[in-house]
Amino acid sequence: MNSEQILELDRRHVWHPCTQQKDLETLPPIPIERGDGVWLTAVDGRRFIDGVSSWWVNLFGHNHPRLNRALNDQAEKIAHTIFAGFTHQPAVELASRLCALAPSGLERVFYTDNGSAAVEAALKMSFQYWQQTGQPQKTRFLSLSDAYHGETLGALSVGGCDLYREIYQPLLLDGYQARGPDCFRCPYGQQRDSCQVECFALLETIARANADQIAAIIIEPLVQGAAGMRIYPPLYLQRLRALCDELAIHYIADEIAVGFGRTGKLFANQHAGVSPDMLCLSKGITGGYMPLAAVLTTDTIYQAFYDDYVTMKAFLHSHSYTGNPLACALAVEVLNIFEQELILEQLPATMAVFEQFRPRFEAHPQVGELRRCGMIAAVELVENKNGNIPYPWQQRRGLEVYKHALDRGALLRPLGNVIYFMPPLTITPAELATLLEIALESIDVATRA
Repeated sequence: MNSEQILELDRRHVWHPCTQQKDLETLPPIPIERGDGVWLTAVDGRRFIDGVSSWWVNLFGHNHPRLNRALNDQAEKIAHTIFAGFTHQPAVELASRLCALAPSGLERVFYTDNGSAAVEAALKMSFQYWQQTGQPQKTRFLSLSDAYHGETLGALSVGGCDLYREIYQPLLLDGYQARGPDCFRCPYGQQRDSCQVECFALLETIARANADQIAAIIIEPLVQGAAGMRIYPPLYLQRLRALCDELAIHYIADEIAVGFGRTGKLFANQHAGVSPDMLCLSKGITGGYMPLAAVLTTDTIYQAFYDDYVTMKAFLHSHSYTGNPLACALAVEVLNIFEQELILEQLPATMAVFEQFRPRFEAHPQVGELRRCGMIAAVELVENKNGNIPYPWQQRRGLEVYKHALDRGALLRPLGNVIYFMPPLTITPAELATLLEIALESIDVATRA
């Protein structure tokens, strides 16, 4: 099919995610034919640097020869088998290696098939744990404002982005929410690199007052993604771990977006030297090839479900594609690539490019700050630097950046007035410099009066 034929069928039948379909009348979707490395190639031949890793999933570039081979090798054996009463090498090898690499104490792996499903499983696991260990009153969850944990109803319940959840509020679980860290507009007048996470007191107060009812606290470690890539210090995680230990509350770490090297370490919690009670993983776990997710948890939690069948303590949660062999084989190869190609060891040279561009971004009259955590960076646009006054959201300045960047050959998908970068970890310094140059030019165009 050519582009026109694809777009005609798209207009007739397709409903795109996170999209006002009417926008597509003036800005139609771009039919993509193939990917190579950090580049996407459209059917009409245009090329785009994938600056957002195709929604944060692509780790090592598109059309990766090792991942292609792993997928093909497994497909020639078996593509899928039931995972209840059966098992297979890719799943057990992946589970073993994840437990060895993850923060200490995480010894059991429960597979699901996407990030929202992983969060749902973790919430249910925490709830059922307390039901089966003598504290049935612990039925609620504490989360942060502006958090994003997925869009199924349980995940939305612990989210904090009104854009996604406000209309569904009558359907959601009743829980607690604390104001999350916002280091760019810190209400305490502190700096991200030197504060004592004064903002933690907001969560701590709610947790102490309601500890007897709270099953778990769930957060996105170090980076609140959909909130605009809000980045906060590791000390917040250390304080959280200590608080959860003291109050007998589970700490659920949603590393769906920030795991697998995005922060410069394999897992974000490693920056703080702490271990959660449950670690939710997805997105980059298969290198952007197939859906897969996992909840890693402790043996203590696992043992609360281990009993004779008649006690009805089993975790009766399932997905048809749980432990899919194709996805697990890809995830095993992802871990091989990390280890054998020294991916994490090569990141400092690439991250240095962000710092080389920092003065140019921060000198721009409409840029409030450039913030970065590992290979995740964000530029926040402001109407006025005096007070970091944001542009009205109705002006859609970020959309103008997106449109101009496409014309220049880059895929940037802003979060409101926040232009963020989450490229594949294997992007070269030269490719990253090209992406940042395009972003600077696009910001300049989008912020002209």
